[in-house]
Amino acid sequence: RFIAKPCALGLKVQANGPQKAQPNAILEKVFTAITKHPDEKRLEGLSKQLDWDVRSIQRWFRQRRNQEKPSTLTKFCESMWRFTFYLYVFTYGVRFLRKTPWLWNTRQCWNGYPYQPLMPDLHYYYIVELSFYWSLMFSQFIDIKRKDFGIMFTHHIVTVTLITFSYVTNLTRVGTLTLCLHDAADVVLEAAKMANYCKCQKLSDLLFLTFAIVFIVSRLGIYPLWVLNTTLFELYEALGNFPALWVFNVLLVILQILHCFWSYLIVKAAYKAISKGKVAKDDRSDIESSSDEEETVPRSKTLHSTITANGTGGANGTNGYLTGGTCSEEH
Repeated sequence: RFIAKPCALGLKVQANGPQKAQPNAILEKVFTAITKHPDEKRLEGLSKQLDWDVRSIQRWFRQRRNQEKPSTLTKFCESMWRFTFYLYVFTYGVRFLRKTPWLWNTRQCWNGYPYQPLMPDLHYYYIVELSFYWSLMFSQFIDIKRKDFGIMFTHHIVTVTLITFSYVTNLTRVGTLTLCLHDAADVVLEAAKMANYCKCQKLSDLLFLTFAIVFIVSRLGIYPLWVLNTTLFELYEALGNFPALWVFNVLLVILQILHCFWSYLIVKAAYKAISKGKVAKDDRSDIESSSDEEETVPRSKTLHSTITANGTGGANGTNGYLTGGTCSEEH
């Protein structure tokens, strides 16, 4: 409110929201109780009932759907807040891990386990990350519901469970590696989204392609070779079999499955960015086109793609991530 909004206005981010539909009790009842996307038969019935032409009714529904979507200013402020947090917590994580032996040798994660002291810096790192992901999970229910709601909610559940479980079982050393690794791509994602909202297209494209590279390298390369390798193999070699090992690894593997899904969507978005010369927009929250001709195309024949995330997101972000043909978000 006091920092992001003035910055957005200074960067000439559009402050006005979408055009509001004129009040109409009959159409409002259909919109809220029956469908937000009426078919041709329902449109013809409403046209006769209201004595409106079909295009006017289509336009009303389009404007009414757009009313429920956040303005560009709101999205910029959200991205700036997330960018600030991710940048801070990633910087903190790097500074903390530089001083630890397990950053350079992952076998040190299990040295002396479970009798490893909980350092104040590590405790602070965990509590800040956990509180942030709790806030993301709850805010999904009060924010505008986006198309990637299900997968992002699954991601937040897995993340919160992983952080809590690793804290309770004192698997915090490898937890700090996982947290820091995931925050790296989210910083670039939120920066790309802010550039897009400011209409700096070339900068947005560059940042998005950078995000795609960082995401894929960190989530499909470093994460399995660095984190999963030590939890699946080095942990078993050092301590043998115990119940927490399997629970922890199942959650980490689920996270890797989500990484593969998001990477596929991000690669598609990156391909479109290269082939068309610009990054596709985030379909989760963009305003619908004002062209009446678009409404005449059957919805079943239109291609739907989403970016996001942070998050990835996201991509998305995603945390959403840019998903589908564009990236999701709000990982």
